[in-house]
Amino acid sequence: MNNKKETLFIAGTDTEVGKTFITQSLISALLSHGKQVIGLKPIASGAEFVDGQWTNEDGQKILDLSRKSPGFEQLGYSEVNPLCFEPAIAPHIAAQEAGIELSVSELSRLIDFPASDYLFVEGAGGWLTPLNGTETYADWVEQKELDVILVVGMKLGCLNHAMLTVRDIERRGLKLRGWVANFVFGEMNRSEQNLDWLKKNISAPCLGIVPQQNTSQQGADFEIASQLLNLRAFL
Repeated sequence: MNNKKETLFIAGTDTEVGKTFITQSLISALLSHGKQVIGLKPIASGAEFVDGQWTNEDGQKILDLSRKSPGFEQLGYSEVNPLCFEPAIAPHIAAQEAGIELSVSELSRLIDFPASDYLFVEGAGGWLTPLNGTETYADWVEQKELDVILVVGMKLGCLNHAMLTVRDIERRGLKLRGWVANFVFGEMNRSEQNLDWLKKNISAPCLGIVPQQNTSQQGADFEIASQLLNLRAFL
């Protein structure tokens, strides 16, 4: 049994590939094993003003689930999402318009890593999302030497997106702990052949294949997806 504390970064091959959903699924899966699990979304753009603060929907989802972890019932929103911007645009542009300079050092100053068994830090957009004119989110992950989980949004073009991301992760000397094939866009033409190619060309294990979820009611059911994930990389 792995008893060491883990901090992992959740990256995506693009924006809107289901990073938050997979983060929820991972948290839910580990909570079901009695683990203390917290999620963070340090930077979020696209927010509403709720109870005196800007609140991002994805950040709130992660907070709600994290509060189910023993000892973190009173976790505050700003602890999960310290940088939240109103317009749904690139974070570095949103930050500039808000008079805030994003940087690797500023992220490190603002983000507190709770002492939980597992901590999942969800990125913003794709792997190389800019923080400013010269630095990217990946630079911060590299500085912190975090292991990475990659969410591959399964659609036409994902093979290229996935391999460019994987190669940059490896180039930085970081460890890719695994990847999740997320069919957030629905069915994909020749999906099996695409999955086979990814499995052959990504040396890290596939942690799960998640079909498109039913969003007709209260949103996608991350608890169902959590049962599709292989936790052997963590437990």
